[in-house]
Amino acid sequence: MGYTTQMDAARQGITTKEMRTVADYENMDVGTLKELIAKGQVCIPANKNHRCLKPYGIGNALKTKINVNLGTSKDCLDLNVEMEKVMSAVNMGAESIMDLSSYGDTQTFRRRLTAECPAIIGTVPIYDAIVYYNKPLKEITSREWLDVFEMHAKDGVDFMTIHCGINRNTAHRFKNNKRVMNIVSRGGSLIFAWMELTGQENPFFEYFDELLEICRRYDVTLSLGDACRPGCLADAGDISQIEELVTLGELTARAWEKDVQVIIEGPGHMPLNQIQANMEIQKTICKGAPFYVLGPLVTDIAPGYDHITSAIGGAIAATYGASFLCYVTPAEHLRLPTLEDVKEGIVASRIAAHAADIAKGIEGAADWDLQMADARRQLNWEKQFDLAIDPEKARRYRHESTPECSDTCTMCGKMCSVRNMNKILNGEDVDIME
Repeated sequence: MGYTTQMDAARQGITTKEMRTVADYENMDVGTLKELIAKGQVCIPANKNHRCLKPYGIGNALKTKINVNLGTSKDCLDLNVEMEKVMSAVNMGAESIMDLSSYGDTQTFRRRLTAECPAIIGTVPIYDAIVYYNKPLKEITSREWLDVFEMHAKDGVDFMTIHCGINRNTAHRFKNNKRVMNIVSRGGSLIFAWMELTGQENPFFEYFDELLEICRRYDVTLSLGDACRPGCLADAGDISQIEELVTLGELTARAWEKDVQVIIEGPGHMPLNQIQANMEIQKTICKGAPFYVLGPLVTDIAPGYDHITSAIGGAIAATYGASFLCYVTPAEHLRLPTLEDVKEGIVASRIAAHAADIAKGIEGAADWDLQMADARRQLNWEKQFDLAIDPEKARRYRHESTPECSDTCTMCGKMCSVRNMNKILNGEDVDIME
């Protein structure tokens, strides 16, 4: 029996090898997983041409996944350096890599990713069209935008961000409702500018059915981009953001009719008190499709520390509906991230994802924390390091400040509550004084 996409297979009752892998990883019955895929509430991005892929499922009922944005730019063009970041990110626990390359030999880098990297690979074809055609924005034709989309599908990309919710109607509404930060989405701003310069409809919206046929052919998951995501707290939850979300909900229904898997992209900057409501609105409008958020960043005042502002928002978002967190590094808003920035961003996002999984009651999530608590009670330092989300940093911190007593640390010394409670409950003397 044949199938076109993972959703098509699930609706036919077919269990694919990707489904088996995901079900094992999630400790979930494969029948339950298939039901969620058939409804669109879980997707498995798995392009037929990405043959080294280790598949993961994305959905609120599953473990929260992490995406890492990387890629070349005019100022940072070394493909080998970017590949080093990619493989380091995978080794640090990232399930997905998004190639945001905007300069140089982008196809060579993209093909290296799908040939060598086992993580889910995502791209934004709008960026690549600018590089590929190397001509003024207004001279790119609707056909050319679509051709780049198909080129990425052929190259093995598992999911693509397409800014198809910002059509001419949405753009008109945006212009009539002024924002503090305008449109901060790079792809969204390019499509908005193209529509303004040409007077034409967004080709990804106008020819959406053609995109769906390409997705079916290669089993590409559509990530419906949020061109109107808020770029500062003052713009969060405004008319432009919500109107675009309604359009994305309509496009999701059309994609599901063609058995095409969908991810919905969500806000970038949002106050803490709005996040839960925003997740609930998305789940309602988009019928529970997996929600992918950049952060959200919960304050605008922390350049250099936006991995922290993002992790705070990400933990809340994932608790209440988001299933896919796009990492944010300390370099956000400032520069292309270094390898150390990438590490800091991944660790912060993984902490957020794990905290949300505990809050959601994901089976087994809290077991890790219980093991750490037991190791701390025993003052078993090596086991604590092994269980740490960043073992290298934990070991380094302890070794940089050696305690007088090996079973304590330099914070409390012999006043360590854990040490002294262990002793007194074992009937031993508590030797605090010298």
